Parts: sequence; structure tokens; C-alpha cells
Amino acid sequence: MLDPRLLRQDPDRIRTSQRARGESESLVDEAVRADEERRAAIAEFEGLRAEQKDLGKQIPKASGDEKARLLARTKELADGVKKTDAEAGEAEARFRGLMAQFGNLVADGVPAGGEDDYVVLETHGTPRDFAAEGFQPRDHVELGQLLGAIDLERGAKVSGSRFYYLTGQGAELELALVNHAVASAIRNGFTLVIPPSLVKPEAMEGTGFLGQAAQDVYRLEADDLYLVGTSEVPLAAYHADEILDAEKLPLRYAGYSPSFRREAGSHGKDTRGIFRVHWFDKIEMFSFCDPADADAEHQRMLQWEREFIESLEIPYQVLELAAGDLGLSASRKYDCYAWVPSQERYREITSTSNCTQFQARRLNIRARFPDGTGPVATLNGTLCAMTRVIIMILENHQQADGSVRIPAALQPYLGGRTAFTPVRG
Repeated sequence: MLDPRLLRQDPDRIRTSQRARGESESLVDEAVRADEERRAAIAEFEGLRAEQKDLGKQIPKASGDEKARLLARTKELADGVKKTDAEAGEAEARFRGLMAQFGNLVADGVPAGGEDDYVVLETHGTPRDFAAEGFQPRDHVELGQLLGAIDLERGAKVSGSRFYYLTGQGAELELALVNHAVASAIRNGFTLVIPPSLVKPEAMEGTGFLGQAAQDVYRLEADDLYLVGTSEVPLAAYHADEILDAEKLPLRYAGYSPSFRREAGSHGKDTRGIFRVHWFDKIEMFSFCDPADADAEHQRMLQWEREFIESLEIPYQVLELAAGDLGLSASRKYDCYAWVPSQERYREITSTSNCTQFQARRLNIRARFPDGTGPVATLNGTLCAMTRVIIMILENHQQADGSVRIPAALQPYLGGRTAFTPVRG
């Protein structure tokens, strides 16, 4: 949520951000009016309440007609206080409802536009020339079948489309990635967390996933709980309604959990394989830090993502997303896209967002800073989304005979093996 003071002091800054996101600028005018009505209603209630308290002190000292007059006025005030209290509550609810519709302020320098207007900042590594090696690269589905690593047919039989089983060498590969990612996170100062994957509505709302992203969320109506699409949600809510010690910031957590996504609106997209699925495991980085350090922390998050991808020997690019593709909570977002040989293009495997104080305001997470108590900043970043990284490893390290070379960084977690080998012809 945005700071209400910004709405009063610099509404044009919010209009600029709304325009960059492609969202309604008129919402700013509605919120300004609602804020004025809210403050007027509160002032009227507080005025009547103050008069009511003052009369309460005068009545014991009064007598005769004066006391009767004060008692009559007290009755009038009681009705007025009750009415204005209700009106102030309604005005506050209207105002908060409007404020909840604003996305975070877009950071200076973020590219304008939508999903296709990202900017490629860096390219690392060189895609293999399979033609020069004398064979056509297989896609991860064919490789998964050869290795006995991915079973899509039974996944669909048991759970429906966009579900899968990881079997044999595929399951071993995921667990190797988990261990490698955990070691990387701990080395970089993160506390490992296995969080709940079911959360209350206020956790979803607080992190911004019940706005634009609500259609992609699974809800258990009988229990009023949500399946998380990322452990960002329970990690962000971990310190909800708490006041942190500023001297202990940043607090960094690495969450390992399943992620559930309805993939609403993705009909016909990536229907083959495990690139776009309804469930996958992921290790997510999350940081609570001093707002003054948020930009630097964002760059650190991105660097840790780079190092992890490079350790797997996968060619990749770093992209900065445009304002219209930031989602509700992010002020700036970087994605890493890895090379997919079978598609001859780069595809997303990680994302890191600076959410500044936006989520912390919604979740009431503050710290005691030298200049007073205020919201912290929150940042998140994918360290390893298992299914997509599995795709990149299988396809980029495949050999002509259907085997797959295991990157050196993963070999210690796989008994020293150097390759996955076909189990069927």
C-alpha cells in the first residue's frame, strides 16, 4: 500500500506511476476525494466526542435547569457520536479500498510499456551449436522419456493437464538442485525456512496476490485458505504486525515450498512438457531491509541469481521488465531468461523484485530506526524454480546418445556421477 501522505502531498507522482503501469489515473482523484471525506468525517466524530467528554465533566457540578439542559444535550451528542462514528468507519473503508487498488510506485528509469517492452541488460554464455556437433537437439519431453525422468502421461491421468511425475533420475535431479540451492542460499546469509503452503486471506492480500493475480490463485473455500503460488507469501507474512530491530536488518530467508498456480489465461501456451504447470517446487529468497538499502539489496539478489544460473553452466540473459509488467507490488523487477535449445530462444527462469515499503505497509511490518518507527522494505527473488531449471539442464547439457551431462556443481549431490543415462531406447 502507498503512503497516504504521498496522496495528499504529491498526487502527481502517483498519477505518473499509474500512467506508466497503464492503469487508471482517475483513481488518484477518487482517492483524494475519499481522503478528504474520511478526514472530515473523523474530525466531525472527534469534535462531538470531545464535547461529549467535556459535558460528562460538567454534569456532576450542575444543578436545576442547567443540569437538565446538559443532560438533554448529552442525549443529542450520544446519537451524533454514534452516527458520525459509523460514517467515519465507512469513509475509512472506502478510502482503504481505493488505496488497495494502487500498484507500487514505479521506480525511476523503469522502461515504459507492457509485457513485450522489456530491455535486455546482459547476455552471458554462448548457446551450443548442435548442428556443428552433428545432431538435432531433443526437447526436454523426449529427453525426460529417454531418461525415465518425467512422466507426463500418468501426471495427466492422476491430476489432469499441466501435472507430471518426476521419476528416477528426474527426481534425483530435483533433489540435487534443492541441495545446491540451499547451500548457495546459506552461504549468502539466508536462513532456510520450510513455510506453510496454505495461508489466510490477509497474507495473500498483504503481499498483493488478491488483486491483479487473484485469478491465478487456488482457494479452498471450505477453509477460507489459499494455496500459495510462491513462498514469497508466507515469508512476507512471517513478520506481519511486528516491529523489528533495525540493527538486525537485513533479515534474509530462503523458503523451500511447493508453488500452485491455476495458469488462468494460459490456454494453448506451453502445453507440451513441464515449462508451465499447475504445481512445482521452488526455493525463494526473501529479504526485509532498511528502505535506504533496498536498491543495493535488489542488486545483491540479482547477483545471487546470476551466480546460481552460471554454476549450472546455462547461457542466459538479464532483463529489466517494463512498468506494465511489474505486478501490483514491485517497484522494479529483473528477470533472468535461460536458453532453450529446442525452442531456440531464451525463456524466464528467475525473477527478483524490489517491493520497497509497499508490502510492509499492507502487512504492518515496521522497524525502529534512528529517526523513528517506520515500514521496512521487502524484496524477493527466485533462486531455483525446479521444473524450469530441470528443462534447461536437460536440454543444454544433452548429448547425441540421449545422455545428459551433469554440471560439476551438482555432481557432489549425485554421488559423483557425471551424466544421466538413458533407460530406454
